[in-house]
Amino acid sequence: MTTSELPAWARRPANLASALAAELVERIVGGVHPPGTPLPPEPALCESFSVSRTVVREAVKMLQEKGLVQVRQGAGTMVTPPTMWNMLDELVLAASIAEDESIDILDDLVVTRRLLESDMANVAARVATQEVVERLRELVDRMDELVDDHITYAEHDRAFHDVIMQASGNRIARAVVRSLESQVINTARYMGRPERAQCVASNRGHRRIYERIAEHDPSGAAEAVFTHITEAWLVRRSGPGDPARLRR
Repeated sequence: MTTSELPAWARRPANLASALAAELVERIVGGVHPPGTPLPPEPALCESFSVSRTVVREAVKMLQEKGLVQVRQGAGTMVTPPTMWNMLDELVLAASIAEDESIDILDDLVVTRRLLESDMANVAARVATQEVVERLRELVDRMDELVDDHITYAEHDRAFHDVIMQASGNRIARAVVRSLESQVINTARYMGRPERAQCVASNRGHRRIYERIAEHDPSGAAEAVFTHITEAWLVRRSGPGDPARLRR
């Protein structure tokens, strides 16, 4: 069998246990192994994937750490309900986004980002140094010049938000936001199809945020971030259903 004929999971990087775990994550999230049902027993997994029992056990342990399965004495390895899954896990989140036809997961991601970033903006407005304020002004001014170059604009957009998050000093909230965004940064369903008008409108929101932080207005900065993230997502959002999760 040539490399091109191998299943996708087998063409992944060298660590077999990690590769098997990644494949099983996709199968569980995709409903091949529904919640409340057992994973195939060890011998069956060994045969299906041509790996040893040691590899299977390591992969199952990884699934346990992600909250996707529980090993029950006498019942085997049971798939857990989605409420128990670790949605901050890179593989679980990526698979959930890929399988989510309703885009509820993306709505929830935006709501989470909005909540955390608006709080960080509140703190940043209270503690921002003149250096931080100047950096935000530079980024906003530069983005005005980049509205026809959406790729470079997006890089500056992320830098703008990151300056605020760093200024807040909340490393945990920043890590959560960066982890979430890393899963969707190249996803068309999240990024949409950027156009000049979209970049122009987006940067108006950035400028409002900058002005509130420059004025050391915590509540104004928080509200500006909240509004900016919500409006920017609603412009990009293209999917079924009413975005009720975003209403406050």
